[in-house]
Amino acid sequence: MFDEFRDAFRSLSDRLDPDERRRMTAGMRDALVHAKMALQDLRATLAATETHLATEQRELDTVRRRQGYAADIGDQETVAIAERFATQHAEKVALLESKRMVQQQELAMAEREYEQMSAELRRVQSGLAPDGIGVEAQAQREVDEALSGAPSGAPTGSGGMDDAVMPPRRTRAEREADAEARLADLKRRFGR
Repeated sequence: MFDEFRDAFRSLSDRLDPDERRRMTAGMRDALVHAKMALQDLRATLAATETHLATEQRELDTVRRRQGYAADIGDQETVAIAERFATQHAEKVALLESKRMVQQQELAMAEREYEQMSAELRRVQSGLAPDGIGVEAQAQREVDEALSGAPSGAPTGSGGMDDAVMPPRRTRAEREADAEARLADLKRRFGR
């Protein structure tokens, strides 16, 4: 049920520039609203199943009590009819108990997914990449650093003592070769 919402989250989370983040968070909020409505539907369906189960259980108890009364007075015809109805109600009770168990599991799974989606939305709203994008962003930063010839945070040649410790400038071909080597290493490490 929540597959489409998770897919919407994943498809919305490709970039994190400010305009894209605003669009992404709006889409994610819409998906969360729909997911919350789906949770309410699951809860309502579970409540209806529990109500129906309680009704069937009461009916089964009533039929068994009447069967006992009929057996006490020796009315075999009523006992046979009560037995048939007791079997029907017992089957319905067993089916509804199974249905309730599945619905409870589905609700628990949907609630966990909703919490994950909420956490991912909070993460995006705070400016962080959604889970799974951090690896790609790190790889992109490493490639950018390799192409620029200096790691991020390194001095930029603004004058002063830092210029003396800067490595010599590399040629474009050296930087591209280094970037290709790092990219190949990242692909190997992350199995791509």
